[in-house]
Amino acid sequence: MDRLAAMQAFVRVVEAGSFSAVARSLGSTQSAVSKQVASLEAHLGMKLLSRTTRALSLTDEGQAYFETCARVVQELEDAEMALRAGEGEVLGRLRVGASVGFGRQVLFALVRDFMAKHPALQVDLQLNDGFVDVVSEGLDVAVRIGELVDSSMLAQRVGTTQRAVVASRALAAQLATEQRLPTQPADLVQHNCIVYTGLATRNHWVFDATANHPAVTVAVQGRMASNSSEVVREAVLASLGLGFSPTWLFGPELRSGEVVRLLPHYSPHPLPIHAVYSPSRRHSAKVAIFIQHIRQGLMNLP
Repeated sequence: MDRLAAMQAFVRVVEAGSFSAVARSLGSTQSAVSKQVASLEAHLGMKLLSRTTRALSLTDEGQAYFETCARVVQELEDAEMALRAGEGEVLGRLRVGASVGFGRQVLFALVRDFMAKHPALQVDLQLNDGFVDVVSEGLDVAVRIGELVDSSMLAQRVGTTQRAVVASRALAAQLATEQRLPTQPADLVQHNCIVYTGLATRNHWVFDATANHPAVTVAVQGRMASNSSEVVREAVLASLGLGFSPTWLFGPELRSGEVVRLLPHYSPHPLPIHAVYSPSRRHSAKVAIFIQHIRQGLMNLP
C-alpha cells in the first residue's frame, strides 16, 4: 500500500463527501479510491468512515485521524512547492470551477498562460452555469461572479465585472428609427429585455448613483430568459431584445459596433469576482499562486 496516496485519498473523500467525486477529480474509479481508504483502515486496524447508501460520516477515530492527515498532506504539498520555488514551478493537479461564459470568454486565457508558466502543473477546468459545491466536486478553487452567499468557504476578491445595457446594431437602429431608444432606465420597462437568471437579482437591473443621476432599480420583462450568459449573448446578437450584461461578454462586438451600449450616461451596478476555496486549501501554495495570477490578469478586464 502507498500510505501517502491512501492518506491523500482519505482526506479528499472526507472533504468531498463521496468516493465518486474524488474519483472524478483524480481521473480514477470509485472502486479504486474505495480500496485505498479500505487499505488505510486495514493498516490502522480501525474504521475511519461510516458508510451508508446516502452519506459518509467520520467515526470518532476517523475525525481525529483526518485532522492530522489533512495537515500532513498539505504540509507535504507545500514542501514540494517550496523545493521548486526557486524555479517558480507549480506541481500537481489544480481543479478550477467557473461559469461557462466566463470560463470560455475570460478564464481560459488566464489558465492557458498559467499553464505555460508552470509546465509541471495539470489543470482541470470545470465549467457549469448552475451552483457547484466546491467541496463535493473536489474543486481546489472556484471563480464566481456576483455577491457571495454565506457559506463555510473562504473567498478572495480578484476583480470586478463592469456591465452595460446592450443591443445589437440592427435592433438599436430599428429603435432609433421608431424613436424608441431608451434615454433613462425607467424606459426599459417598455422594451423586450433578455433576463439572465444566473444571479439573484434576475430581472431587476440595478444602476448606481452618479453625479447626475440617482440610484435606481428597474424590474424588466421579456420573452427570453436563461441561466447561461452565452445564451444571453446569442440572444442579443440575434436581436431578440436588450441585454444587461458584462462588457467582457461582448468585447469584440462592442469594439466593432456590432453591439452598441445603451444608456451610456448611467452606471450599471458592477459585480465582484471572487476566488472561492475550502478552508483546507488555505495554505495550498498552488491555489495561492493561481489566485495571484488571475487577480493580476483580471486587472485589465474590460
